[in-house]
Amino acid sequence: MTAPLVYVLSGPNLNRLGTREPEIYGSDTLDDIHRAVVTEARALGLVADCRQTNHEGELVDWLHEAVDVGADVVLNPGALTHYSYAVRDACAIVTTSGRSLVEVHLSNPATREEFRHTSVVAGVATGTIAGFGLQSYLLALRALV
Repeated sequence: MTAPLVYVLSGPNLNRLGTREPEIYGSDTLDDIHRAVVTEARALGLVADCRQTNHEGELVDWLHEAVDVGADVVLNPGALTHYSYAVRDACAIVTTSGRSLVEVHLSNPATREEFRHTSVVAGVATGTIAGFGLQSYLLALRALV
């Protein structure tokens, strides 16, 4: 029996973690997050496919692909959270197909600049986890099981 697949998708600028505003995002790199996610997923009986892109269309394509392969999704859309209706609509395709999608954020957007207070993704996500740094990703995996 094959373990369930989870796409762990990260959007723009998250490849700069570890050096980008560590006072907000912490000192963990995206590689650190991916290693922790793969380890936690394995412990939970899941297989994690971790990816990052700075390109909106590529993220949309990956969300479509998740539906096509029957994968749940852990998604940190980065700044696309606040304005990308294309990403929002692709997330809706995931959740209306019967898959789960957990939106994650390293920081808590509600405590930051006002433009970060609105997520266009949250309304179609299964749930949202924010403000726990790297642990946000691991909590999202646990929520899926």
